[in-house]
Amino acid sequence: DADRLLRSDCADFLRVTKQYLPHLARLCLISTFLEDGIRMWFQWNEQRDYIEATWNCGYFLATCFVLLNLIGQLGGCVLILSRNFVQYACFGLFGIIALQTVAYSILWDLKFLMRNLALGGGLLLLLAESRSEGKSMFAGVPSMGESSPKQYMQLGGRVLLVLMFMTLLHFDSSFFSILQNMVGTALIILVAIGFKTKLAALTLVVWLLAINFYFNAFWTIPAYKPMHDFLKYDFFQTTSVIGGLLLVVALGPGGVSMDEKKKEW
Repeated sequence: DADRLLRSDCADFLRVTKQYLPHLARLCLISTFLEDGIRMWFQWNEQRDYIEATWNCGYFLATCFVLLNLIGQLGGCVLILSRNFVQYACFGLFGIIALQTVAYSILWDLKFLMRNLALGGGLLLLLAESRSEGKSMFAGVPSMGESSPKQYMQLGGRVLLVLMFMTLLHFDSSFFSILQNMVGTALIILVAIGFKTKLAALTLVVWLLAINFYFNAFWTIPAYKPMHDFLKYDFFQTTSVIGGLLLVVALGPGGVSMDEKKKEW
C-alpha cells in the first residue's frame, strides 16, 4: 500500500545518505551561528552602538558583548564541525541564545522567542548525538536504557523543534492556508510524539526548504535595505531548524517515542 511504499522510499533514502546526513545536519544546524558571528565582525560598530544605546551599559560592556558573541559563535561552530569538545560547544551556544534573547528583547516577541527555542531544540539533538558517540566507546557496558538523559534530550529537542512550525501557521480562510495548516500540524504532532518520526521529519524538511527559499530570498533584496538583513536572519534560523530535523531523520526519535514503544508491543 501507499504507507508501505513511503516507508520503503524513506528507508532507501536513509540507506544512501547515512554516511553524509549527520554531517549535512550539523552544517545546517550551526549555519545561523556562523552567519551571526560573521555579521558581528562586519557590523561591529553598529552592534556595539545598538547595545550601548539600548542598555545604557557603556562602551566597554557593549564591546565585550559583541566580542563574546563573535568568539562564542564562531568558536562553537569550529568545534562542532571538527567534532572536538562538542558538548562544551553546545553549552556555549545555549548561552549565546540566552544572552541574545535578553539583549535584543526577544523575550517579549513570541514569534522570535519560539524560533530561538526551536534553535535550542536543534542543539539538544546535537548534544544527544555527541553523548551517543561518547557512549559508543564503551560498547560492552550496559546502558541506562530509556531513563538515560540522551532519550529525554531527544524528546525535548523534538518538542522544541515543532515550535518553529507554529510560527509558520497562517490564520486566514483561504483553502491553501487551511490545507497547509492541517498538513503541517499533523506532521509536527507526529514528530513531537515520535510516531513515523523519520518520514514525518523528512517531509517537514522538504516543506521547510521550499518555504525558506520562497519567502526568505534575501539575495533578491539590495544589501542596503533593512529587509535584506531581516530575511537573511530568518533564512539562516530556518536552515538551522532544518539541520535539527535532519538529525531526527539520521538518529531517529530516541527511546521516549511511540516508534520505540511499538517495538515492545
